[in-house]
Amino acid sequence: FVFAVHHRGTTNAHSALPIHNTHCFLRSYLGLSTYSAPAMRTLLKLILLFLAVAYLIFATVTFLWRKDDTPCRTVSIVIADSAQATLITRDAVEKMLHKSGHYPVGQSMKDINLLDLEQQIKKNPYISEVLCVKTPGNCVRIHVSQRLPLLRIMNEKGEDYYVDNKGVRMLAKGYEADVAIITGQADELYVRRHLLQLGMIMHDDEFWNSQIEQINVLPNGNVDLVMRVGNPLVHLGTPDKLNRKLRNLRAFYEKVLPKVGWHKYREISVAYENQVIGIK
Repeated sequence: FVFAVHHRGTTNAHSALPIHNTHCFLRSYLGLSTYSAPAMRTLLKLILLFLAVAYLIFATVTFLWRKDDTPCRTVSIVIADSAQATLITRDAVEKMLHKSGHYPVGQSMKDINLLDLEQQIKKNPYISEVLCVKTPGNCVRIHVSQRLPLLRIMNEKGEDYYVDNKGVRMLAKGYEADVAIITGQADELYVRRHLLQLGMIMHDDEFWNSQIEQINVLPNGNVDLVMRVGNPLVHLGTPDKLNRKLRNLRAFYEKVLPKVGWHKYREISVAYENQVIGIK
């Protein structure tokens, strides 16, 4: 860097270094004596920009890697989708961390291992994702995404559990979710292979979510549906081509049943392709 200092009231020619002399010095030093003044101004701007970026990178790295010996003061726990399900609560997360010795409050901020904290919390089967970050004010923020029940299985083996949209099993003890119940000859493998798609269709379509109350798996692998409105037994047949079968069934519900009456048919079959059969 070249500094120019001017003392008020002095006429000494060596007391100041004019700006144009600075440019001449840089051109001579860098071997750019043939460059024009606009080119030199552009070069100076690029040098200043480079220095500014280098400083920002240095300051950021220094902040991220600095050692903070001060203790953690607070923990903020946020449970996503808490309005849809309460499988996990903030108190449950805190108790889990206290029990395992991972509760951050009181620990030095530099000694808190966020990855270990996340792995410890994810041991809970009701939790799908965890993100832990250190925030200003010596706080550790924990964001928890809970698994949302998609279907409930209450089969002939006496099993009672929920599955989420990935087929992950969750015990149903002490919790009631408003989802369709799968009964009959439905083991975990059958549910994953054949009924998760039906559960996702219901989840994404409010019409079917409010219509289908029970999914019963017969010994031959066929599926029957118990509906909320009108209480007809719907024979779905084999659990394939579900979108087409439900589309035909919906057309029957919207165009036929309102005219003939919701209790007109005791059974409805969509087991056969492009056919809807009403049985009185």
